[in-house]
Amino acid sequence: MPSTVSLPEDWPAHADRSLSLNRMGSFDWDLVTGLMHMDAAALDVFDTTPDEYDGRPGSLSPRVPPAESARLDALVSSALKSGVDTYGAYFRIRCRDGGLRWTHTQGRVMRGPDGRPYRIIGIVRDATEELSHSAERLGLDEERQRQTTVVESTTAALAHARTVRDVIDVIGDAHGLERLGSMGMVMGLVEAGRIHLVAEGPADSFVPGTRYTRIDEQYPMSEVVRSLQPRFLDSAEEFAEGYPDLWSKISDMRISAAAYLPLIAQARPIGAIGLLYQDKDGFTQDERNLLVALGSSIAQSLQRAMLLEQEHDLAEGLQQAMLPRRIPDVPGAQIAVRYRSARMGRDIGGDWYDVIPLPGGRVGAVIGDVQGHDTHAAAVMGQLRIVLRAYAAEGHSPATVMARASVFLYELDTDRFATCTYVEADLSTGVLQLVRAGHIDPLLRTRDGECRRLPVEGGMPLGLSAEFGRLEYPVTTVELDPGETLLLCTDGLVELPGADLDDGVSLLTSVVKGGPADLQRLADRLCEVVDDRGGDDDMALLLLRRQGEDTRPGGGRLQQHVAPGDPEALVAARHMIGAAVRSWGARERADEIELVADELIVNALMHTDGPAIVTLRVLGGPERRLLVEVEDRSSALPRRCELGESGCSGRGLMLVDRCDVWGCESRASGKLLWCKFVMG
Repeated sequence: MPSTVSLPEDWPAHADRSLSLNRMGSFDWDLVTGLMHMDAAALDVFDTTPDEYDGRPGSLSPRVPPAESARLDALVSSALKSGVDTYGAYFRIRCRDGGLRWTHTQGRVMRGPDGRPYRIIGIVRDATEELSHSAERLGLDEERQRQTTVVESTTAALAHARTVRDVIDVIGDAHGLERLGSMGMVMGLVEAGRIHLVAEGPADSFVPGTRYTRIDEQYPMSEVVRSLQPRFLDSAEEFAEGYPDLWSKISDMRISAAAYLPLIAQARPIGAIGLLYQDKDGFTQDERNLLVALGSSIAQSLQRAMLLEQEHDLAEGLQQAMLPRRIPDVPGAQIAVRYRSARMGRDIGGDWYDVIPLPGGRVGAVIGDVQGHDTHAAAVMGQLRIVLRAYAAEGHSPATVMARASVFLYELDTDRFATCTYVEADLSTGVLQLVRAGHIDPLLRTRDGECRRLPVEGGMPLGLSAEFGRLEYPVTTVELDPGETLLLCTDGLVELPGADLDDGVSLLTSVVKGGPADLQRLADRLCEVVDDRGGDDDMALLLLRRQGEDTRPGGGRLQQHVAPGDPEALVAARHMIGAAVRSWGARERADEIELVADELIVNALMHTDGPAIVTLRVLGGPERRLLVEVEDRSSALPRRCELGESGCSGRGLMLVDRCDVWGCESRASGKLLWCKFVMG
């Protein structure tokens, strides 16, 4: 170990002459004395003269910025303490002119037998040129990374495009053009030997006569479609020379360069895209490669979007063909129907509506939804709609219609079920009989614009009720006053992403409450709600509004079939009779008339084998009278019988005797018992 007062015998070390030839200098730093010898080449690297250097590192401090000095001290200290033999670092020095330049140093740590460091020998060199090349290389790498990011981000955005419009928006909006460094773009699709311009930008770039162009015309988009090769125009002069006719129309746009790319999918051109630039001087090879790769990604996304649109149009056309072509005119009612298919590809479903004319002037209203979102669901829907219409038109009660439809769906041997609401409406009386099979409740909007949920007792969905042997469908009877509106819809109108169904119903209720009074405009407003939400599910809507008081001369007419062994039909008939009497202006006698009619119907059901047919008619004349007729299949005329000990029978004709006038007539198929009431 050298003494603390003497320098090593070989100090300072002599550097090889070749170092100075390579702008390198050497230093020899004695850690014991603190002296550091630097040769002339090393001092030149530090832009320091021999007179300015006193042999100690501190005299170099004017040339080493404090931050760099602190970093070097920390590096050397770490090397000395950690036991490593070498270190190296890039750092900046400040030259005499105040500028900074890069320098590199490497040092070798010499240690004694005890491992303690006593000397560092090393070199310093000017690294400005080296790092300038590295910086340039770094810039190229960063630019390539940026270009790679552009392709990746654009491709990621295109992955979500489901329509041609989506593709155009990804490329043509401000963010897309900014990523590409372009000021605008044009896009055309090949259609029947022509190029249809479907996008252009900026907004003032429209060129008259270019909406449709032939592929053999002298336009850059036509050329790339013909040749299947990109066309890069590196200058305005090249653009003007190659396409003088087009340039004469767009020269005021200050275009300095343009790139036109064929959009090729499955080895055939489906279109072309043009990117327009301002303040750009040509394209590097990397930029050309970038744009060609981007064109391939755009073409794939565009083809996928076109196929999805075609599939969606086909599927939607199939479903539309299965819905009613027209809604029949219903006296006493206004009806509005709407259907919106799901947005995505073939994601249509089995939603449907129907309006069915029924015997006796009544009308049936149906809303339903077959499980699933595909063409099979639409096909099942078409069959189910037809059979439900047939069962209703045969005159069956709402509960029977629903039960038979469930059996049909179950026997169809499909794995689908369906939800449905069926309403049988008598618009002269306003009586509605509702049956619900797993469907959402309808809404009721009053004349003053208020809206509320209408609770309807329900049964199982169609198909499932037959499978599990639970074909009982309770009937809910309500009265629809003149001016009131019944709203039937499928869940596509009320479902909200991440929200409970009740929240969706509450939102729908508020929309209906604040919606326009006109029925058709209200239906349009509800469709706008679905469109604003993105339309991810199909939706069917039916609005039924009862018009003003009965306008037919002499009043109205009501006829109801009541089958034997059907208590629900009897209850429904009572509701119908009471509602009809009230709506025809005999509210004070409604209970009396309902009681008498009920007694006649019950007698017909108890004492005959067939159904009872009850008919109510308002007769004209000096005084308005109501005629109640009950027809059955028995030819036996009614007769008064004595009250039994229990007093539970024999009261029927006593009640009929209280009518204003009544009688009985024989018919070929049975008999008809009638009563007349003065309506006042």
